[in-house]
Amino acid sequence: MAARLADPAHSPALPIPAGRPREIVHSPLGRATETAQTIGAAVGGAITTRPDAGFLEIGQGVWEGLHRDEIRARFGAELDSWRRRPTETWAPGGESITDVATRVRPALATTLAGLASETPTTSADPVAGYPGSRATGPWSILVAHDGVFKVVLLTLFDLPLERFWMWSFDLCGITVVDLRAGRPVLRAHNLTEHLAPLQDAAALEERRIREATGAL
Repeated sequence: MAARLADPAHSPALPIPAGRPREIVHSPLGRATETAQTIGAAVGGAITTRPDAGFLEIGQGVWEGLHRDEIRARFGAELDSWRRRPTETWAPGGESITDVATRVRPALATTLAGLASETPTTSADPVAGYPGSRATGPWSILVAHDGVFKVVLLTLFDLPLERFWMWSFDLCGITVVDLRAGRPVLRAHNLTEHLAPLQDAAALEERRIREATGAL
C-alpha cells in the first residue's frame, strides 16, 4: 500500500492531488503507527505523522482477543443484534457506536481544519464530482481501522449511524474522498488491486503445500 501511494500515477492512477500529503494522521495503536511510518518513508520528504486517539479502533470489551467462532458460540444473540441494530447493541463492556462517533468527529474536524487552512479560495470552484474535475490542493492520509472508517464516512456524507454496515474496508485498501467547498465526493472506495501480488504469492504457497502433503 505504501508503494502504491508513493506512485499514484501508475495505471490506473489514484484520484489524488499531485505532490506529497500534508500529513499522515493515524490511530496510536502499534499496527496503525507502523503503517503510517511505512507510508511516510515510501512517499519521501519531511511528512508529519501525527497520532490522534480519536481514531483508535472501536473498543470491543469482552470480545477483544476472541476468535469469531467463540464470539458466535458465547454471544450469538448479541452478535446478531450488533449486525442488525448497531446503535442499540454492542460488545459487552465495549464502546457504543455513539461513543465512537463522539471521539471520531472532533478528530476528523481537526484534520479537515488543517486542510482548509491551506486550501486556496477561488471564485469559480469546479462542481465536485462532475466529469473532468480533478483533485487539487492539499491532501492528507488517514490510517485507522475498519469501524472507525465507517464512522468517518457516515460523518462526511451526513448519514445516520444506523447505516454503519453499509461500508466495507479491507486491510490496506485505499479510499479517496474529495472535498470541494465543503462538499464530499467519494472518488474511490476500498481499492485493493495493489495487493494482488501478495494474494498471488499466498495462493502459490498454498498450492506448494498442498502438493507437498498430498492434500486435496
